[in-house]
Amino acid sequence: MNVTASDILIITLVLVAAALAGLYYLNRKSVRRMIQAQEFINQNRMTVQIFVIDKKQEKPSATNLPKAVFEQMPKTAKIRKANLVKAKVGPQIVTLMCDKPVYDVLPVKKNVKVDIAGMYIVSMTGLNLADKKKKTFTEKITAKLNNTMSAQSSEETKKKK
Repeated sequence: MNVTASDILIITLVLVAAALAGLYYLNRKSVRRMIQAQEFINQNRMTVQIFVIDKKQEKPSATNLPKAVFEQMPKTAKIRKANLVKAKVGPQIVTLMCDKPVYDVLPVKKNVKVDIAGMYIVSMTGLNLADKKKKTFTEKITAKLNNTMSAQSSEETKKKK
């Protein structure tokens, strides 16, 4: 049996097309799940005042989450590190989950108003997240340089007038 280069090319094209079709199907399925989750979050969102005790990035376990919640989590979520926030909501101390942008600006040992959907912190109300985020050393230096450059350019335009 003679295998030519065109045969190999056709086989690889068929395999690549099958892989792309599978990825397209999986992507549509995950997007549909994300839309359903976002709708659920928007329906069950409520604003609550919490006192943030501690925040950590760690793998979810039965010790730091309620047992029923931990059992319902998918395997991929159990393997990955999550942003966990230990907070006092009313008289109860609970562990909540949040996204990275909210986790970065959430102050520890302070009362904060947040939007909660179940045990998930959706957002912080009354705060601009971009301004409160901890900045790295290079971000601070570039911000200072940008401010001085804009101040100098505004002074030069005033002198020209």
